[in-house]
Amino acid sequence: MSNTILKLEEASIFQGENLILSNINLEVNKGEFVYLIGKTGSGKSSFMKTLYADLPLKKGSGQIVDFDLKTLKEKQIPFLRRKLGVVFQDFKLLSDRTVHANLMFVLKATGWTDKNKINERITEVLDKVAMASKSFKFPHELSGGEQQRIAIARALLNHPELIIADEPTGNLDPQTSIEVMEVLQQLNKNGNTILMATHDYAMLLKYPSKTLKCDDNRIFEVVQKKN
Repeated sequence: MSNTILKLEEASIFQGENLILSNINLEVNKGEFVYLIGKTGSGKSSFMKTLYADLPLKKGSGQIVDFDLKTLKEKQIPFLRRKLGVVFQDFKLLSDRTVHANLMFVLKATGWTDKNKINERITEVLDKVAMASKSFKFPHELSGGEQQRIAIARALLNHPELIIADEPTGNLDPQTSIEVMEVLQQLNKNGNTILMATHDYAMLLKYPSKTLKCDDNRIFEVVQKKN
């Protein structure tokens, strides 16, 4: 198992026939926390979608968690996604079932069958995001920040090699954003590799880390100035 979690070389990202980003060369290594910044419409979401195979990689080469994005077959996509944890801006929790049932649904859908192991894993991930006491609540009974913590817990269920967080604080107020960010920072300290799209520049200042920028159809690393 190499140290490289994600590597793209001369990659171009398309949405249908439209070229969104071109000539991408980047690498994310195990244990890194990487920001992806850029204006709305600059291609951040299309880039993220290519990583979890919602959009095909048509040009260039790309490896992610030991899968080749260029030659990826339809039937391999579920196995790729099991090695990724994806956190969305709008939580995407199932509103008709409890937190526990939301998490159980994902585990069963990804092949877990042992009831004790399922319950044990749900308890573990809820502990990691300090939400163990909320397991039997429904999403509508939780605040936005609590729902996003549950979404992060869901992303952790299958021990992902990479967590892809697409604007995870986008719908949250500044204080709640910091609380969610603290959870992600802690996960990273514990060894999780995280790629986070954001346009919350206050976060970059508060928690500086490697930063990639989408601009003018390109992605490049920006060096943060030291104070």
